[in-house]
Amino acid sequence: MANQLESLVETIKSKVRALKKKSKNNKPYIKMDKSSSVKVEIRSRKARKLIDKTLKAADRPGKRTIS
Repeated sequence: MANQLESLVETIKSKVRALKKKSKNNKPYIKMDKSSSVKVEIRSRKARKLIDKTLKAADRPGKRTIS
């Protein structure tokens, strides 16, 4: 039983080593640029956050800083 287990572990180790070597040969992924619609979406989210902060500060006239 122990011999079979050792054999199984060695087989798995060798397969893992082979996969690691194989993955090193692959080219890394190419980072894609953001499309214009995604850039607009990001800007609008930032603008929305700024508007929300401003409105929250306006609701508390006694406070001077925006948190």
